[in-house]
Amino acid sequence: MTQPTRFKLFSILAYFLAVAGLIWLLMNKCLISANPIRIAVQVLCAALMVWARITFGLRSFHATANTTKGELVTNGPYRWWRHPIYASVTYFVWVGAVSFLLPVAFAAAALVTAGLVARMLTEEKFLKTAYHEYEGYMKRTFRLVPFVF
Repeated sequence: MTQPTRFKLFSILAYFLAVAGLIWLLMNKCLISANPIRIAVQVLCAALMVWARITFGLRSFHATANTTKGELVTNGPYRWWRHPIYASVTYFVWVGAVSFLLPVAFAAAALVTAGLVARMLTEEKFLKTAYHEYEGYMKRTFRLVPFVF
């Protein structure tokens, strides 16, 4: 199996891991907070996702985390986050998990996070190959949490 094929397979498995965690949170009714402040935070997370998707444009979504055609997007939320869509999902699920304080919620949120971090790492391998300026972009942006990680 070639290295790109391994990366694609790894990315698909990571995607399904994140989806499984989301389904687990939904089935245990631990995804959407009932606390008004936490709901507001989750709404902001959803807004970040929409902003990132609009900024990204009409490019397609690849389940394999492969790159799309076009220029590297570095404006909008991509100015601070390399992966604002994954960041928004991660924040959203952790707000839900913290709202319920159940071991099952924390386990599911950890599953989502693990899947998304694996996707981010895989995407970055593709992006480094596709865009020569990606290395510089990585140095000035954060993967998941601005000013931290």
